[in-house]
Amino acid sequence: MHDDLKAERDAFEKKVESLTKQLNKKIDDTQDLEDNLGSQITSLKIELDELNGQLKDSEREKAALLQRVDRFAADVETFTKTNADNRTLLEDTIKTWKTVEADLIKEQSQHKETARLLLEKLAIIQTLETEKKQLLEEKFALQGRLDKLLQPTGKIPTVPVTVTSEKDIARPAPVTTRDIGLKGLVTAVDLKNKMANISIGTADGVREGMKFHVTRGDEFICDILIIDVEAERAVGILELMEVTKQQPKSGDNVSTNL
Repeated sequence: MHDDLKAERDAFEKKVESLTKQLNKKIDDTQDLEDNLGSQITSLKIELDELNGQLKDSEREKAALLQRVDRFAADVETFTKTNADNRTLLEDTIKTWKTVEADLIKEQSQHKETARLLLEKLAIIQTLETEKKQLLEEKFALQGRLDKLLQPTGKIPTVPVTVTSEKDIARPAPVTTRDIGLKGLVTAVDLKNKMANISIGTADGVREGMKFHVTRGDEFICDILIIDVEAERAVGILELMEVTKQQPKSGDNVSTNL
């Protein structure tokens, strides 16, 4: 029994030793596991802190985006309202434009009729202008011929006065004449070429073809037939010197009428 108990005790001690080794191994494994878990927990805490920071950043970005969305929504609402107002304004403008276009078409039609009538009147006016021009040309031609006939005598035609009886065709009064009445002085004499200058010109009414009488006191000297006129002087040809046997000189009087 002693041997059996000893053998049983030895076996039990071996078993205890084996279990003790297993327990120590489990303890070591557990410690390693705890250390590993501690490291993982620490890493996870760090990662969690980072995630919390990212979450806060995301929340801030979300808040900013929400603000932008609100502003964008307000802008869209304002744009929609403005667009609606512009649409209404455009519709009103189109209506007004259509009304104006209708009025314009009406006015264009009236203008075309007015233009047609105006062209007819212009054609009549042009015909009358042509007739008037022809009459004026005839008048100027007759006036020139009359001037050439009267100027050497020291006279010019007076303006005719229309004499018209009631309900009758207008007719001019008979042509009458008056003295030209221009006076000046001889300023230079060229006896060799029979030329002389006088002290008056176009500013005083002198015209080519006029004849001036040269006098010295009460004595008649000769005539000067004007051939060139400037503003304040004129040049003419000496006439009748052979008849009067007199020679003009500077300072002699000249006049269109004796």
